[in-house]
Amino acid sequence: MQTVWIVGDSTVESGHELHFGWGWALPAFLREDVRVNNHAKGGCSTRSFLREERFEPVRAGMRRGDLLLIQFGHNDEKDDDRHTEPWADYAQNLTFFCKAAREAGARPVLATPVSRRYFSGTTSLLYTHGEYAPAVRKTAARLRVPLCDLERSTRKLYLTLGPEKTAELFVNLRPGENPAYPDGLTDFTHFSRDGAMAAAGLLALALAAFPGPARLLRPDPPATAVPEAILRSCEESANRACKSPQDRL
Repeated sequence: MQTVWIVGDSTVESGHELHFGWGWALPAFLREDVRVNNHAKGGCSTRSFLREERFEPVRAGMRRGDLLLIQFGHNDEKDDDRHTEPWADYAQNLTFFCKAAREAGARPVLATPVSRRYFSGTTSLLYTHGEYAPAVRKTAARLRVPLCDLERSTRKLYLTLGPEKTAELFVNLRPGENPAYPDGLTDFTHFSRDGAMAAAGLLALALAAFPGPARLLRPDPPATAVPEAILRSCEESANRACKSPQDRL
């Protein structure tokens, strides 16, 4: 049985009571005989993930034919002890994950960090990841690792849906709905169930472009709150935005 291993942050993790990462939703897009081990942890950057030795069970468990999905960035950007520089230790840490997978006979896949939903007006979306997404693209090209450009595809999705529909893909709590947030919560980063399913759908469409990962996907993907035609259009837009074929090797 092949295993898909996942490392990342809260936009990827499973098991949180309020928000859902795409790693939580991804099993619905994979064949039933594919195992998923999601080690993503909220609050982690590449630095803290390694420092806390969260990668050790992944490294020890990977086997030939497995897949390692890697998405970090949201917390590498933070101005605290999790911070990394995009063109220095961030890229170096991504490289470490990829090389560890290859040493185990597994196949690494890099993903750019999913976009946050910070609209400027109704037709423009702010870029919040700075040089981190470009650093992922360059690292993927340099290592000849498959790239899933979730920053571009989710950005295109939000702009296609507009602010109101996009808000449905994120955590929104009414006052009094949850005792932990008595005044309610409007989240611009973390997905609702519908958002996680949509992001996983975009990831699956990106994986379908690569023969190895494509073999792990279900031939009949599940329906999501976003029509498949829209998801496919957003992924194709992200694909066209790549500067060269090497960006998606």
